[in-house]
Amino acid sequence: MHERIIGLYDENAAEWDRKRGQGFEPRQSSEPGSAAEELAEGRLMERAWLERFLAPLPARSAILDIGCGTGVPIARYLSGLGHMVTGVDSSPSMIAIAGRRMPDNEWIVADMRALDLGRRFDGLIAWHSFFHLTQADQRAMFARFASHAAPGAMLLFTSGPAHGEAIGEWMGEPLYHASLDPQEYRALLAANGFEVVDHRSEDPNCGGATVWLARRA
Repeated sequence: MHERIIGLYDENAAEWDRKRGQGFEPRQSSEPGSAAEELAEGRLMERAWLERFLAPLPARSAILDIGCGTGVPIARYLSGLGHMVTGVDSSPSMIAIAGRRMPDNEWIVADMRALDLGRRFDGLIAWHSFFHLTQADQRAMFARFASHAAPGAMLLFTSGPAHGEAIGEWMGEPLYHASLDPQEYRALLAANGFEVVDHRSEDPNCGGATVWLARRA
């Protein structure tokens, strides 16, 4: 069932973009889509975690958004603050939308499981994307995180709250999710040179997301 994830998102990229962006369109102004407007209106559910992720990073940081989708809302928020975003997604349709929306950033069609960009970033995000991988593929991803993380880089990702698999639904089709046990995530992070900064299971202030924030030692 997990093999269908890429095709499901790619075939429904426009609908995903519409739904993901609902309630997140900025007011018209001299700077359309600015992060400042979106913050002022309080419409970014992920804001508190993104602020913590960005706090240790320098201005105009290089940030890798793994599973970026169409770039809304996270890549757009980061770009609006002046950071240099490289977005990676397996869906060509989603990458095309992101490229049209934010042509000054870098957009790459690639499967995160085989990611090898040959360079390191100040920050890495895998928000609501990493958890679509199988448990075995999730374990293998931590070495890929490490290979793309500069010293001191921040890593922000979401997972499930406990070991297991869950099947959701999108566009009338099953949508696969998986998770490891929190202790295994901690062990994998440590083994790949990351220290956990914070972890919240089913954060009520972030739509029930289970969030991990770590830093490369």
